[in-house]
Parts: sequence; C-alpha cells; structure tokens
Amino acid sequence: MKKRFLRAKTIFILALLLVLSSCLNNRVAKPESTASGISSYDLKTGEITKKGDKDLIEQTIAIGATADVHGRIYAYDYAIDEVDSDAGYAKVYSAIIEEKKSNPDMILMDVGDTVQDNSAELFNDLDTHPMVQALNYMNFDVWVLGNHEFNFEKSFLDRNVLAFNGAVLSANIKEEMDDSYYAQPYKIFDVNGCRVGVIGILPPHVAEWEASSPSHFKGLRFEPTLASVKKSIEKMEGQYDVLVGAFHIGRTDDRGAEAIVEIAENIQEFSVIFGGHEHSTYVEKVGDVTIIEPGKYGANLARADIKVVKDGDKWLVKGVEAKNIGTKELDENSEITNEFKFVHDKSVADANMVVGEISGDFVDGVDYLTGDYKVTTMPRAQIEDTAVLDLINSVQMYFTEAEVSSAALFNFGSTLIEGVFKKKDVAYIYKYPNTLVGVNITGENLVKYMEWSVSYYNQSVEGDLTISFNPDIRGYNYDVFQGVSYDIDISKPAGQRVENIMFNGKPLDLNRVYKLAVNNYRFGTLTGLGLVTQDDMYYDSYTSLQDAGRIRSLIIKYVEDVKKGVVSPEVDNNWKIVGFDFENPEIQNVIKKALAGELEIPRSEDGRTMNVRSVRASDL
Repeated sequence: MKKRFLRAKTIFILALLLVLSSCLNNRVAKPESTASGISSYDLKTGEITKKGDKDLIEQTIAIGATADVHGRIYAYDYAIDEVDSDAGYAKVYSAIIEEKKSNPDMILMDVGDTVQDNSAELFNDLDTHPMVQALNYMNFDVWVLGNHEFNFEKSFLDRNVLAFNGAVLSANIKEEMDDSYYAQPYKIFDVNGCRVGVIGILPPHVAEWEASSPSHFKGLRFEPTLASVKKSIEKMEGQYDVLVGAFHIGRTDDRGAEAIVEIAENIQEFSVIFGGHEHSTYVEKVGDVTIIEPGKYGANLARADIKVVKDGDKWLVKGVEAKNIGTKELDENSEITNEFKFVHDKSVADANMVVGEISGDFVDGVDYLTGDYKVTTMPRAQIEDTAVLDLINSVQMYFTEAEVSSAALFNFGSTLIEGVFKKKDVAYIYKYPNTLVGVNITGENLVKYMEWSVSYYNQSVEGDLTISFNPDIRGYNYDVFQGVSYDIDISKPAGQRVENIMFNGKPLDLNRVYKLAVNNYRFGTLTGLGLVTQDDMYYDSYTSLQDAGRIRSLIIKYVEDVKKGVVSPEVDNNWKIVGFDFENPEIQNVIKKALAGELEIPRSEDGRTMNVRSVRASDL
C-alpha cells in the first residue's frame, strides 16, 4: 500500500513539474487581474531575445515588416469572391523565405490591423485567431497592436495577445487600474551581439473610435504618441545600439496627434520607423530617419537593412537601406495555404451564402466620368445620390427608429447587380464590422455635422470642369444624409455650404432635438467634435444584439424581414451639389479623354484620396 502511495506521489510530482516547465516556456499569466477582470500576460519588457550568436565586427541587421494585412492569409478577397494577387500572408511568407536566405537572423514584425476584415470575424470564437496562428507559423517576432484590433470584445484581444509567441508591443496603452502597460512598450533583440530596440505604438484615438462600445477597451487608456515614445526611450537607456520604430500610425494625423513625421523630426536617433494605418506604400527620409510602410493586405514586405560596425562594446550605425518587396508575382507558400485551408473554405462558403434577391442594378456605372463599374476617376456616389447609400441609411433608420441617418461610402465601387443577393455582396457595400448607434442631436449640431462632412469637397471656382475632393480628408469621412433634403454649395468655403435643409417639408428646426442614426465610429467622431455626448445615445445595436448587431448583419435582416428577401434599387435624390456648372460643354471633352485613358485625374501624394484637384481647360 505504501509503495503504491509513493509511486502515485512520484507520478503526481513529475506531472506537476512538466506542467510548470510548459508554463515557463510559454507566456506566463499574471496572478493578479487587470481592470477588465482578465489576467494579462507577463510583460517581459527587459528580456532580451537572441537572434544569432556569431562573433562579428560588422554586420547588416535585417528587419522585415507587414502592416494592415486585415484578415488575409490567402491571396483572396472574400467580399467579391475573387483572387487578389496583391494580398495575403501566404505570399508574404514566400517573400520571407527568400529574404531570409541572405539574412537568416531577420527580425520579423507585423505592424497591426491584423485580425479584422475579409471575413476574419468568422473565427473570433476560436481560442487563437487564424491570423495570430499564421504569425506564429511564420515565426514573427513582434506584433504591434493596431486600432482595428479593438473592434471586438476585449476578451477576444486578451486571449490573442496571450496566444502570440513573440512580443506584443504598444507603448501608449496603459491599464487604468494601476498605470501598467497592457502590452510591452518595447522589445530588445540581440542580433549577433548588436542590441536592437523596437518600440511600438498605435493611434491614441481608439477610445473615441470605439466610444459606443467601451467594453472593447475596458480598463485601458490610450496615451499621446510622442510622449509615450520618449518615455520608452528613457527606460531603454543603455540597453540598445540601434533604435527602431514599429508604429501603427500614418505620416500625419488628421486629428492632431503626433504622427510618424513629427516623431521622426523630434527623435532623430531612430534608424528606421516602420509605419502602418495609412495603407500607403512609401520609403522616405525625415532628416536622418528612414521611414517605410508596406501598403496594405500583404502587397509588400517592407525590408530595412541597417549596417552596423562594432566599436568597443557598442555598435555604430553606418547606414540604412530600405525597400518594399512586392508579393504580386510570387506564388503562395503551399505549406501555409495547406495549414489554413479551413479558413479559406469556410470564408468562401460564407461569402456565397444566399440571403435574398436583387431586382435590378443599384448604380448605373460607379465611375462618374467613365460610367465604368470600376472607379478610376471619381465615385458617382460622392457626386450624386445613389441607391446603395440610400439602402444603408434606410436600414439604419429602421432599426434605430431615427428621423435622420448618415452613411459613408467605404468601397468606392459599391453597387449591387441584379441577381442573387449573397453575403459577399453585403461585405462589398459595407466593408467594416461597424455597429449601429441612435443618438439625440440638436438641429444646430446636426447642421455642424453636415458642414463637417461636406468639407470633403474642394471649393469650386469658375473654370473648373470637375468636382474635386480635399486630399486631407479620407473618403470614408464623407457622409450622405437621409431623412432631410439639402443642397451643397461647393462654390462657398467649408463651413458655409449646406443650404435649404428641409425636414418633412419644413426648414430644419435648429432648436429641436432629432433622432440620428450613425455607425459606432461616427458616434465617436461626433463625441470628439463635441456635438453629442454619451448620454445622448438612445440605441446601441451591439448592446442589444452583440455580433448580430453589426450593420452588415442588420442589412441582411432588413432584406429578409422587411423586404421579404427582395431588395430593389430605390433612390430619392434628397441632396444635390450646386455652385458648379454642370452644363459647361468642355465637360464632354473631359469625359472623352477619361474614356480614352488620355486624362489622369490627380490623386493625393499618399494615393489614398482620388480626384484631389479639379480638371481645367488647360489640362485637356
């Protein structure tokens, strides 16, 4: 009996040691809970990760980075059910394998906006999201959190932060409870003796953007970017030879936060800063700092080669070379596509789920000038009212019982084509997993909101042959309103353009309170502008319906329940642009040249805003 007891005791102790060993080899949960009530992982900020142990006196530190991959493992766009040759980790992995042949000690980083979009939410209930699984599969060293990581319940992010095998970085996210960091502010790598310090940050506006769903960032505070970076550098003093930024922010910030250019100007010590968020592809210099961004969806692997030489017990940076390595011509890595075939199969099946019938085409040529079904000059929906935005606004007004609604064009090519109505069509016209909010707003503040929206247009002057858009404002920040009729006089300065606003056939009452339907992001914008407060919210689809309250799901429910499975193109033309000469005969020459491909419509420098300058006779 005693022998049996001793044998059982020995087995128990061995099993316990194995469990403890396993825990130590993986990320360790803190015994105490965070403000959200969920344990966070052990922040091993001071822990150094070795990448090579060669005895060298000079070397090239190689860093590869992706950003804004947005749910793409396969080279596939599930919203249109087609191959996207410029996308996916499977192609990026082929590039990584090739690049590592010249430098196997390469540091790999993903600079955020990883687990959202492209049907990624289908897998949110898994213990580890496939996008994080893919990062682990490719042996990424760093994952920087992006703002879209906060589109879902914080418990979703918590467990995926825990699941990532490398370092999760963000120097400007703090726990409100004890002022500790939610993720690691920085990470130190030892590359053959050279110490490389990497700092991560994200936009400080997450609380504003997710204002309608505070559970998405429960217990967290988002701090200013530049101050957070400086604080991390102070803590890193004496611990690094090379300083690298991995920033999920753009070169500039339209909300006034310090962005990449300003940070680089203030801290010339950075050898290279990898950017994200902007969805742009660039390699530039800000003083002595190289800045680089790989675009979106996995179209490029950003690579920086930092040449260093040993000087006593330190390493000195002698030069930086950076480039974006395109993935379009590469084959997908078959190992990773086999590993994640379940993701592709489920996403394709979901995209093709039939939800109704479309009785006719919604937009007769989404390109305003050419009439094509691909936008190359300017989106028709931003020049005139269309059935797509009217449908979205009708859905929003129905579920919120609002009097007025606003919606933006997230996909410039948005339309519905006569035939079967599938889930992929919904994802195509409504790209983001936004939720719906009903808010009380005064007539006076509604007008201010409308003026904010139509500042998207450049002021028109005599001789302009086309309407153009402000290069500093993204297309998704231009909202079209339903429930009121109005004119937009683009010959007037921003802030003075919205005219003849009518509600139920009468002028809008500036003193009356109206019920307004907006998405959760725009609610955050309105609170940031001081036009509404949290107390003004009277409806929140996420609180009521959870994931079924996302606007894409509500569009489907509206078609099924209200439209009885048949959705028809309906447009009321409740708004129009004035202060522009639509009858100028020279406009026909613009159209002819655009159709012939002989006229290039100017785009913003970052490529994200089309049609930023009006065409004039001198351009023809």
